[in-house]
Amino acid sequence: MSKTIIAMWSGPRSLSTAMMRSFENRGDTDVFDEPFYAHYLEKTGIHHPGRNLVLRSQNTNWNEIVDICIGSIPNGKSIWYQKHMAQHNLKGCSINWISSVKNCVLIRDPLYVISSYGEQFPVDNEDLLGYKQQSEIVQYIEKEIGETPPIIDATDILKDPENSLKSLCHEMDIKFSHRMLKWPSGGRNSDGVWAPYWYKSVNNSTGFKPFQEKDIKLDKKLSHIYKSCMKYYQEMYEKRIKV
Repeated sequence: MSKTIIAMWSGPRSLSTAMMRSFENRGDTDVFDEPFYAHYLEKTGIHHPGRNLVLRSQNTNWNEIVDICIGSIPNGKSIWYQKHMAQHNLKGCSINWISSVKNCVLIRDPLYVISSYGEQFPVDNEDLLGYKQQSEIVQYIEKEIGETPPIIDATDILKDPENSLKSLCHEMDIKFSHRMLKWPSGGRNSDGVWAPYWYKSVNNSTGFKPFQEKDIKLDKKLSHIYKSCMKYYQEMYEKRIKV
């Protein structure tokens, strides 16, 4: 039986937990929820909701976490879907380990991300949103492996979940399963301890919600962050999987 480790690199509020639900519901897949989160909080000092719970729940040693991520797939599964937040990659922490796994990048229009994240936590730094770090991942893989990793846009998924996931599975060289389109509502044992603070919407869901265009007007003080994130987003968007 072939074994596949998938590292899905997202930013916050980008459909990342719904994608984790989708893959976990396949049946052949174990999931890993943001293994570098505690390391990120410890090193940055950021006070996210539930900070102390997160710090107590996870290893904070970067190298030891890496060893886990490239190690054996748990629970006898053939696929290990790792939900990673790109912003957790901090300066001084090598990402060369990602050459050992299959990487894909989940992007979303910064307008929606900034608006949604801002409801939970102040957006005062573009590094909080992961676009620059996602771009660095793409550039690293293009340089070291010689190919662009699959890039998938959250809006494309919401508009056409089945064909988007079929295309992604094809790029990942795994079989598509219709079980990826629907899942039971509620939390999972695989969820991080931060789930009560961030996962309310996805816990109420049973599948991908239809895309709804929103009339979002950002505060002018966020315009420089939005413009910077858009630069990275548009570069990746042009390389995305087109459904």
